[in-house]
Order: sequence, then C-alpha cells, then structure tokens
Amino acid sequence: MAGKKKSPYVKYAFVGLIVALIACISTGLIGTANIMLAMKMFTLDVEVTDKLNLALQISIGILVIGLAAYVMLSPDTIRRFLTGRQARYGSNSLILALAFAGIIFAANYIVFNNPKSWDLTEDKSNTLAPETMKILATLPAKITATAFYSASLNSSASDELLLKFKSNSKGKFEYRFVDPDLDPAAARDAGITGDGKILLQMGETKEIASFASEEELARTMIRLISPESRTVYFLQGHGEPGLESGGEFSFSTAKSTLESKNYTVETLNLLTTHSIPDDALAIIIAGPTKPVSAQEVSLLNKYVNEGGSLVILEDPRFFTEFEDAPDPLANYLSTEWGITLNDDIVIDLVNTQNPFQAVSSQYNAHPITQNLTDKYIVILPQARSISVAAGDETKVVTPLISTTDQSWGESELVADQSPTFDPATDNPGPLNLAAAGENTSTKGRVVVFGNSLFASDEIFDAYGNGNMFINAVDWAAEQEDLLDLTTRPATQRTFIPPTQGSFLILLIVAILVIPGMVVFAGVSSWLSRRKRG
Repeated sequence: MAGKKKSPYVKYAFVGLIVALIACISTGLIGTANIMLAMKMFTLDVEVTDKLNLALQISIGILVIGLAAYVMLSPDTIRRFLTGRQARYGSNSLILALAFAGIIFAANYIVFNNPKSWDLTEDKSNTLAPETMKILATLPAKITATAFYSASLNSSASDELLLKFKSNSKGKFEYRFVDPDLDPAAARDAGITGDGKILLQMGETKEIASFASEEELARTMIRLISPESRTVYFLQGHGEPGLESGGEFSFSTAKSTLESKNYTVETLNLLTTHSIPDDALAIIIAGPTKPVSAQEVSLLNKYVNEGGSLVILEDPRFFTEFEDAPDPLANYLSTEWGITLNDDIVIDLVNTQNPFQAVSSQYNAHPITQNLTDKYIVILPQARSISVAAGDETKVVTPLISTTDQSWGESELVADQSPTFDPATDNPGPLNLAAAGENTSTKGRVVVFGNSLFASDEIFDAYGNGNMFINAVDWAAEQEDLLDLTTRPATQRTFIPPTQGSFLILLIVAILVIPGMVVFAGVSSWLSRRKRG
C-alpha cells in the first residue's frame, strides 16, 4: 500500500521555525528591557516606552505566526511528535515543569501580597528600632509616603527602608516613588524642592522628611501625628532680602520649604517691636546689609540665654554697606561663642569655573550635616571664612563644613584684579564656612554661615544647599530632638585568613573530595544500570 503523499510545502516549514526563533529572541530581549524599566534600573521617555511596548506586541505576534506556519506546512511532523513515545515522556516532564512553575508563581504571589521578612543578622541591623515599631503600631490613620527621587539618585536603600515601614505597619503605611524630573507638577504641588525627599500624608496633614533614614522618617511621623505650632522668624530692618519672590535676591523658596514642613514663617523687626515673641523657636538673620544694632544684639543674647536659637547668615563686608562701622552681632558671636566671622572672602581654586564660589569638601559629624556626607556638596558664593575657638565647659562649638587647602581667605580684594594668595595678610586653607554652637546649660543654640546667597532662591535647590539650610533651622528649632532611637552597637566582623594546614584541607576538599564524590556517584549509577541490562 502506497504511503501517504507528503505535502509539497514541507520543505518550507523550517522557514516558520527560523522566523519563530528570531521572534522568540526579540521577545526575550524586549521583555527583559521592559522588566528592567519596571524595576527602575533605567528610565526612558514615555514615547520611547510606548514604542517598546508596541515592539513587544509585534514580536509576540510574529512568534505565534511563525509557529502556526510551521504547523500548517508540516502537520505530519507535529502529529508524530504528539503521538510518539518521546511525546509521552515529554508530556510527563512538561506536566512536572508546569506544576513546579505554578508552585513557584503561587508562592511568589502570596509573598508579594503579604510581605514578611526575617532578620537573621547577629546584631539585628535590619530590624526597626523599638520606638519606630511603637509609632507604627499606634498610627491613628493610614499614612501615604511619596518619595521624590530622580533617575540620577539611587533609591534602592530608600525603597528597602520604606518596605520595612510598610511591613510593620499592619496596612497603615503605603509608599510610592515619583521622579520629579518626569512629573514636576507633583513635586511642585507637594512643596518639594531638591531630590531625595519624602512626603508623608495622613488625611489632609502633610510633613516632609528631608532624607531617607529611619530616624528622620520616625520624627516626621511624630510631627504628622501630633501637629503643633512651630514658628520661626526672619529678622528684618537691616536691608535683608525679602521672603516673597521677586527682586534680585529673596528667600521665598526657603520660606515655602519651611512652610511645607509645617513651620509658620514670620518676619520680626526688633527696631520697632523691641521684644521677641514667646513662640519663636528660632530667629533667622539672613543677609543683613547694615549692622544689627547693639540694642538688638542685647535682646538676642537674652533670648539665647533663655534657650532660644539663632541662625545667622552674614556675608563678607565687601558686599554689604557696613564699611568701617562696628558689627555688634559679629562681636557677640566672637565673645560669647568663640565663632569669629573673618574679614575676608573665600577664594576656592577647586571651583575652576568660579573661584569666588566656595565648595564644601569636608563635613564634621553633626545633626545638621548627617544627610549631606558622601551625598551632596554645598556651594557658597562670595563667602567669608569662619574661625572657631575652643569652647568652655558649657558651650560646645562644632565647625560644620570646610574647604580644601586649595583655598584661602582674601583680605584685600581689589576690583578688576585677579586675587592672589599673600601669606602675610590672607588666611590659608582649609577654611571653615559654617559652625554650630550649643550651650549645654541653657540649651541655647546658634548656627553661623559666612554667606547668605547659598540659601537664596537662585541656588537654593542646587546641590545640597537647601538641605543644609533646612537642617540648620531644624536643629536650631530643636526639631531633631523629637525622638532618640535605640542605637545598636555595630558588630565587628574580621576575616581571619586560614593557616597553611587548614588551607590545604580546604583545597583538597574543594578540588578532590567533592568532585570525586560526584564522579563516584555517576560511575556507580552507570555500573548498576549495566548489570540490570
């Protein structure tokens, strides 16, 4: 009996397989790119993302068409494959593989929707502090966190931290990430300036965490749960820039950022009121062009001695109208705190484009600088240097930021001439650009910057400038003392190299014993099957 005649198109069936193979590779590559995009490993424009999705759909379509063409052109091959012995064995393997994949999918789905983690570290370094756990357990309502991170800032550590908060909140803490570059309207509506900040919202109440750390988030949640009046005052009456936008210089961005953290920002003119309001958590003296009078300094001194705080941003005399007039505020800082505002302007050769812009190169350990180290620099244009003397038993003074030794304090600036270092008259670098002092007895605090332009609207959002200013106000207003988390001593782990004998044992086990066991098992299995025929 003659065999069944083959289709004349069988010889073209392999074309369908080749097309399907190419489409499969394309689908895998495009699908991987989409997964990496979803994991925020990189970002693309919306238009490019749409094209990528379209390409994925086309690849899948071509893959299906290629396989269908092969089936249509070579049906006998498919029939033999489905009814042969290999198909029966293969179907068992396929069923097992599908069952395994189903178990893995179900397990991951359950874990994803019910996140749970176990901290197996010796010092429990991945567990939230008891204080934080207590706050999360007593949340009166659901908190939504919106982390504003651009593509240039790594958000993996923040994502991990926020996940810990979510996992321990019993459903009362949710979070999401927003790229302020792709969605500037969301950042603007939230009052976010700069990068790496987190908005916490509970109902209609909002608070902003300046950076991602357990302590900062916990403090922000406390402020969110227990809102209270926090008022700071900008001193006026000496030619200081205004707080409203417009004009050559203003502090409107600084004001709006403080208000987004639920501060009440007011102005204060001691020349007319002659008293400091009782609700003043801190007084900010930013960029006076005329000296603060001795009478005002006397009021400020009394205020600090009673536990008040000052944030002082005073520019070099070259750029003010001080001329040869005495500066009672500078004298007060030098006499009472050992913080001297030098009569110079910092020249910083690290900044090759503009040496009149001082660049922070080193941060000293302090609550004000805790989220700036290794993350941001601070740029202070037209700054004066600060000298810090050793404090007494009750006053602790800390230099905050300093330049490199490629800088100096120019004491004789001449118009239309490039400054050069004169060792006889100029202050050699490194130079201090800011300092903070605290009276441990009265709890009075001062923060001093030899520059005010870094906090002005023009460069408030540049680098770490805004963070530096807001941190200074937070510390002066004692908002960093809302919570003291339990600290864990770091466990020291030291690698001890093996001795010669133990190294030889490890080498023998790794190279001879383990591979030998595998070979022995394989030979034993082969011999056993041979005996059975």
